[in-house]
Amino acid sequence: MEKIVYALWRRPGEDREALNARLKDEAAPALLALPNVRALRLNLQDADVAAAEALRQPGPGEQMDAVAQVWVDVAHTAFRQPVDDALSAAAARIDAWLVTESTIIPNTQHPSREGERTEGWSQFCFIRRPDCYTPDEWLHNWQVLHTAVGIETQANFEYVQHVVARPLTEGAYPYGGIVEECFPAAAMQDARVFYDAVDDPEKFAANSALMMESCGRFIEMPGGIHVLPTSQYEYRKLA
Repeated sequence: MEKIVYALWRRPGEDREALNARLKDEAAPALLALPNVRALRLNLQDADVAAAEALRQPGPGEQMDAVAQVWVDVAHTAFRQPVDDALSAAAARIDAWLVTESTIIPNTQHPSREGERTEGWSQFCFIRRPDCYTPDEWLHNWQVLHTAVGIETQANFEYVQHVVARPLTEGAYPYGGIVEECFPAAAMQDARVFYDAVDDPEKFAANSALMMESCGRFIEMPGGIHVLPTSQYEYRKLA
């Protein structure tokens, strides 16, 4: 079993809703019909996350408009081609990465349902490894030093880390890591909710400061990370 994360871009002159509609109505059914596809999740920037626009951050290159997460038996080019084709039919451009997945916090509070939008919202991040760190140093800073901070300082009810094994499509940016975190809807506009510190100013100050300090050890600021506010749509879960 292998996991692929796809970044998707809309066609020139259209809004994101047009891309979202094609992904939901055309690409998702086509992908689910493929024997190589074991699970599928779409992360779409739609009206339900418009309130989180201020949380968006631009990273290297042109920011993507949507994300597809696809679990397959085989990610080799020949086996993956039908998946690429289904997504390319909906998007102007696709980039893909083979990743390893670590589910730090499984979603037990608001379990996703197949074919539906998951409660709250998903913060989806593509992270560049700063040149000042070796891969091993960077992984230590992220997965050893930061993981506990990400758990303790936020109201995230799902937290998934992906280490990028390699790009799968020509020209895909060589990100080091990809992260998905789900938060309550109120966290889109209230940082106190985001940092799990409602009605506690001291906790809010401490959590936000600790998070910024920890992120600085593995994320280059500014410009080293794409942060996308998305709606998570689960289409097929792993058995």
